[in-house]
Amino acid sequence: MPEPLAAMASDMPALDVSSKIELRPQDRNRHRGRNAIFSVLLSLAVIAAVIHEMGGLDVSRLLAMVPASPLFWIVFAAAYLIAPATEWVIFNRLWSIPAAGFVALLRKKVYNELLLGYLGEAYFYTWARRRVSLDAAPFGAVKDVAILSAITGNAVTLALLIVMYPMLGKTSLGIDTRTLALSLGVILVISMAAMVFRKRVFTLPRADLMMITRMHLVRIIVSAVLSAVVWHLVLPEVPLTWWLYLSTLRLLVSRLPLMPNKDLLFAGIAVVVLGHERDIGALMTLMAGLILATHLLLGSVIAINDLANPEKR
Repeated sequence: MPEPLAAMASDMPALDVSSKIELRPQDRNRHRGRNAIFSVLLSLAVIAAVIHEMGGLDVSRLLAMVPASPLFWIVFAAAYLIAPATEWVIFNRLWSIPAAGFVALLRKKVYNELLLGYLGEAYFYTWARRRVSLDAAPFGAVKDVAILSAITGNAVTLALLIVMYPMLGKTSLGIDTRTLALSLGVILVISMAAMVFRKRVFTLPRADLMMITRMHLVRIIVSAVLSAVVWHLVLPEVPLTWWLYLSTLRLLVSRLPLMPNKDLLFAGIAVVVLGHERDIGALMTLMAGLILATHLLLGSVIAINDLANPEKR
């Protein structure tokens, strides 16, 4: 070695080859200020949505239509909470999220309903990154859960179409056969594309995907049954078996992509099947109003709490 380089090498400190490189976890608090601003903006948006929607809600008329039985409220609450409850089971199995994750999933539901579809998924993604210890970013799991929810719903819709197609094709129910066939085609194309490109679409392993699919299927079935029970409690003179039948029809109609005015279409089907035109209209008004009122109540509580504690959400 030349003398200048040898002199430089002798002056350099010796390296400890046996020392280990310390890997520190990502600092989850470095974006705390940005998260606080995002929290405040979301809260203000929810408050604006609540004020806007309250203008068209007749609370006194709504409460006058509610049955006096406490069982109604219990079943209604169960029907409202079944979606975040099943999602909590999913993410608890994937990430072991704490009980506080249920509140985050309830926020997700409110944000999706009051503000913008899939905004709730964006919120839950940020919540998971800050609150759950993960080896990888949670975006893939959140994405897979959302996609499987749609695919499972499509699969149920296809099964119901096969069973109920003779009835749905009747002109007396107000469903156009051509539109029904086109809706079926759209569902098939979307579902087949997801299956063909599943290795690129999904992130989680097959066992987790199967577990998520089963939970979505449980949610769909339980939600349909609870809806039928709620309707039966409002109109007990109609047998529960008929409400179960209509709840299944509503599930089918609500997921047909090309059907316009789905709520009015279902109301018309219910009138044709049951013949209680005035009662069915009142029932649909009651349920839509109660669901909206629940969104508004939860949204108000969430927004006020977040404005008071923007760092703790």
